Amino acid sequence: MTVKPNEFRHEHRIAVCPGSFDPVTFGHLDIVRRAAKQFDRVIVAVLNNTSKSPLFSVLERKELLAEVTKDLPNVEVDSFRDLLVRYMQSRKAHIIVRGIRSVTDFEYELQIASTNRQLDEDIETVFMMTNPKYSYLSSSIVKEIARFNGPVHDLVPPAVEAALVRKLGGKAGSSQK
Repeated sequence: MTVKPNEFRHEHRIAVCPGSFDPVTFGHLDIVRRAAKQFDRVIVAVLNNTSKSPLFSVLERKELLAEVTKDLPNVEVDSFRDLLVRYMQSRKAHIIVRGIRSVTDFEYELQIASTNRQLDEDIETVFMMTNPKYSYLSSSIVKEIARFNGPVHDLVPPAVEAALVRKLGGKAGSSQK
């Protein structure tokens, strides 16, 4: 039997990068950019988590993500509020991409990946180790720094920094070193 190279592969490798992205950071973008090199299409899916009180609305987060990924032709921005597995099924996606900063992240993400796999055995989770220069970075840290007008220009793209300034007032770290 001769096996064709793509015989066992899905027609299009669609990956989903789910998250709250409140706000999107350089760490998030690093994972999205690397995923865009690995998969035919990447959907950055903003979670509409009703149990949290985000700084930015889902629409604002989607607009910021669209702005900072506009140079990536195979990246699309969307949102969801259902189970991730159902969202994946609705988009005919089979791969979840998650960034891992630490062992603690891995333990948490492994539990979620196992649960998703239990709900749909065709869904795989791919873990990408974060770039070491972003290993400390989180949206929560960015918001905390921005709330106190600290420098965020090394943590988020300019469009996100500007949005933080509009949302929080003050300087949000603009050009302070």
